[in-house]
Amino acid sequence: MSLFKARDWWSTTLGEKEEFDQGCLCVADVDNSGQDKIIVGSYMGYLRIFHPHPVKPGDDVQAEDLLLEVQLQEPILQVEVGKFVSGTEGLHLAVLHCRKLCVYAVSGTQGNVEHGNQYQIKLMYEHNLQRTACNMTYGPFGGVKGRDLICIQSMDGMLMLFEQESYAFGRFLPGFLLPGPLTYSSRTDSFITVSSCQQVESYKYQVLVFATDAEARQETVQQKLSSGKRLVVDWVLNIGEQALDICIVSFNQAVSSVFVLGERNLFCLKDNGQLRFMKKLDYSPSCFIPYCSVKEGTINTLVGNHSNVLNIYQDVTLKWAAQLPHVPVSVKVANIQNLKGVIVTLSENGHLQCSYLGTDPSFFQAPRVDSKEVNYEEFNAEMKELQKIIREAMKTQDILPQSEKRRDLIVTAEVSPDLDAESKAIDSEVKAEVVPSVTVKVTVQSRVTAQKPNLSVCVQAPLAVTCDQFIFNDLEPDSSETVVLSVFLKGNCPPSELEGNCVVSCSTPTGIPKVAQCKFKLPLRLICFPAQPSKSANHKITIDTNKPPISFLTIFPDFADPSEDDQANVLGFQFLTGSKITLLASKTSQRYRIQSDQLEDLWLITKELTLRLEEHFKKQNCKDFVCTFSGSIPLQEYFELIDRHFELRLNAEKFRELLSERAVQFRAIERRLLTRFKDKTPAPLQHLDTLLEGTFREVIALADAAEKNQANMFQAFTKLKSATHLVIMLISLWQKLNADQIAIMEAAFLPLAEDTQELGWEETVDSAISSLLRTCLSKSSKEQALTLGGQLSMPKDTSRLKKNISLFCDRLAKGGRLSLSTESATQQVTVVPGGCSTIPESDLEERVVVLGSTATFTNHKHAAKQKSKPGLSEDAAEEEEKP
Repeated sequence: MSLFKARDWWSTTLGEKEEFDQGCLCVADVDNSGQDKIIVGSYMGYLRIFHPHPVKPGDDVQAEDLLLEVQLQEPILQVEVGKFVSGTEGLHLAVLHCRKLCVYAVSGTQGNVEHGNQYQIKLMYEHNLQRTACNMTYGPFGGVKGRDLICIQSMDGMLMLFEQESYAFGRFLPGFLLPGPLTYSSRTDSFITVSSCQQVESYKYQVLVFATDAEARQETVQQKLSSGKRLVVDWVLNIGEQALDICIVSFNQAVSSVFVLGERNLFCLKDNGQLRFMKKLDYSPSCFIPYCSVKEGTINTLVGNHSNVLNIYQDVTLKWAAQLPHVPVSVKVANIQNLKGVIVTLSENGHLQCSYLGTDPSFFQAPRVDSKEVNYEEFNAEMKELQKIIREAMKTQDILPQSEKRRDLIVTAEVSPDLDAESKAIDSEVKAEVVPSVTVKVTVQSRVTAQKPNLSVCVQAPLAVTCDQFIFNDLEPDSSETVVLSVFLKGNCPPSELEGNCVVSCSTPTGIPKVAQCKFKLPLRLICFPAQPSKSANHKITIDTNKPPISFLTIFPDFADPSEDDQANVLGFQFLTGSKITLLASKTSQRYRIQSDQLEDLWLITKELTLRLEEHFKKQNCKDFVCTFSGSIPLQEYFELIDRHFELRLNAEKFRELLSERAVQFRAIERRLLTRFKDKTPAPLQHLDTLLEGTFREVIALADAAEKNQANMFQAFTKLKSATHLVIMLISLWQKLNADQIAIMEAAFLPLAEDTQELGWEETVDSAISSLLRTCLSKSSKEQALTLGGQLSMPKDTSRLKKNISLFCDRLAKGGRLSLSTESATQQVTVVPGGCSTIPESDLEERVVVLGSTATFTNHKHAAKQKSKPGLSEDAAEEEEKP
């Protein structure tokens, strides 16, 4: 153990694969609490604030040491703390991005529970930069009192000065090539930088103020003729090397100096640019910081190098050298937890360390050699016992916490078995004579004191509720509250789900939040009513079972009429929106057929049929009942719904662009008219008023068309979700998928509750299916090595999505199984039981590309039977069985 090491007082590692540089570290009292905090920004956009506490050697860093962590949208180039907000002398945080300067207020709120205080940042103001920033400095420019101004140096050599919330002016540095370090000297009121000519240059603030405004890089004729308006340098010193950093030092017991860290030398200059001293370095430095010395008239300097060594100089004399565990890119001196002189270092890969200088002697003593013989039999018996305990612990261990045996907050929902006698529908768009509604009774029970419980009731559009938000008074222990509401169909299209969700949230007197939720199922009679069966239909699907068919009078008593015997095997449904669905049961075989003119309308009836069949056989104590599907997956009809939805999305984008163009035209005409009206000698309008009125009418017409297109897109998305549910159900019955595999399919095909232009269904589903094809459904490790794009954007067309969906079904047909575990990532191609033959991938890809083709995944033997008949009979299912 070496004596000369920086003693680790506190350390942590920031993020993973993040990058840091010189300006990413700052130490200051950012929350105005009287204690220094460590502020760190990264090129990945993460802003972190630490308040370290001492820890014992070997212990982990406490979670409360990290006061705040927030991810900003852009890389952070530099962080500084100063008086940046007008009207107050409190300290605020300035964050410099490539094209933006943001000033935040950092504040803390005392916590009510053991989780500690809460810190947050509030954006006070921001400046969007017209040029790419490099670095910044701040100070009381011009000798202002009680506030700090900010100067930003751009990559093309422009100094942009901001007087807090407002932009002041900008000046180009003469003879600029590359940006260098920049700082401000309050003693001389000047900016000091190092140019690409390897010269230290100083510019007076007053000279910058009175120089000609920076509108172009080249000097104008007026600048060349009038020397008083040219930006001239105050003094120049050639140091003969490029500078890494520059710092102004002004202590009471020391002379005000300018320190410049070069690539091979450390320079100390006077305020007028004269050289005080220089120190030649025999290593490659990485960062430095001067600080106050205990000896009067001298200045101490910390210099870090690329050999992981921190050197401490008193003027030019080396006083100490300490080994660091990393190469520092930035170093600061802080006072933390009443400990003065803590050295804070940051490496380029995010190793943050607080250390102190000193020595720790080693008290290690070699243990005595134990000459006792080893009993290997006892060791083997103990090892077996420990391995048994480990195996038992791994079997019973659960990653998620165990649910509470006695829940403090409970919410229950009870749906009325009958529809409301008098409909409670409000502002329904459905054109039916009567829009029914059903009553839902929600009860909130609390076993503890609940403060201001908030109940939210959600149903999927186009369904709606009469009231979706309820706020109760404080609930006493073992008390309850009950509310009654009604659900009805508001939109003019069938919903994709007949389920609702109740969520109640509150907090206890100690500040602990409590949340409970429950789901409820709505009756099918809410959206449809009995109708005459239809003989013709464009879309038909057949569900096979392993039990004899059940009379519809038994499983659909709310739709079938007992007086009509023909409804035992044939039943008709009609949605409130007008669509008709027919349900048939075979008399001899174990099949049920569902048919309709629209593919999406089959979903709710098919789901209701399977649920009621499972419930019926469950009451009969029959545990081996299963439903299967061996027909063709209607991918072509499904793709038509996708194309329709995507076409409406493209129309919405076109309407947005046209509205933007007409709005710009409208504002331009308004400006011209306003100029004419303000003129003391008005000129003729030249039909500008007519043009303004015509543009206004175009804007209104485009807005109405965009609104109508938005309504059509909502209906198309609802139909697409219903068809997607149907396709997922048919695939799960076809491949006999379990609940986990169905959940993976639903997460991939139904990732969005709402569809927006920023994040649409097509690109999201395409990314999810591509991920499944490259992981659990991949054919080889080469496919698994391919990576997906990081950013989702609206595609140009749907050809890639449709191809991936077809390939997804083909991989499942060849034996692929959906799984999130890495062990089953590569699946072996096997033949699916039941005789479902598959289509070769080369043939599949050709079918996807050819226009108007249909990609089907079916049992070819059964496909010959699946020919539509012109008429409708009760034994239609038996006719299909004939070869």
